[in-house]
Amino acid sequence: MKSSIVRKAQFNAAHRLFIKDKTDQENLEIFGKCAYPNYHGHNYELHVKLSGEIDSETGFVYDIAKLRAIIDEEIIENYDHRNLNLDTEDFKNIIPTVENIAVVIYNRLRKKIENQYEIQIKLYETPRNYTIYPDQNTFL
Repeated sequence: MKSSIVRKAQFNAAHRLFIKDKTDQENLEIFGKCAYPNYHGHNYELHVKLSGEIDSETGFVYDIAKLRAIIDEEIIENYDHRNLNLDTEDFKNIIPTVENIAVVIYNRLRKKIENQYEIQIKLYETPRNYTIYPDQNTFL
């Protein structure tokens, strides 16, 4: 029987949205205050959804403690209290929009979680702004 589990986590990180080849004024026109030169921060809320078959022996879709450890190692340790632009290799050449951060998180987790499980990321940048990746119109 197929089912899903969701693990929530939080991390605090700073970022700046800007295109290197554009002036500060052009970046402000594109990204608004998110392009301010001295960066700004968010309290990100991450939801990781795993879907798969319920194991008949354990009753688990996936061991939630194992999922927590993977999220802690791959995401929290690398992004929490960091400047995503300056402190991480992941965003050296990628603008750290909430959409791009979700894709990078997905790819990091995909390397650690077996392919038999579907992964979906829901990442809140603010309580009112979030993204879903991949968007399958099924995330609550």
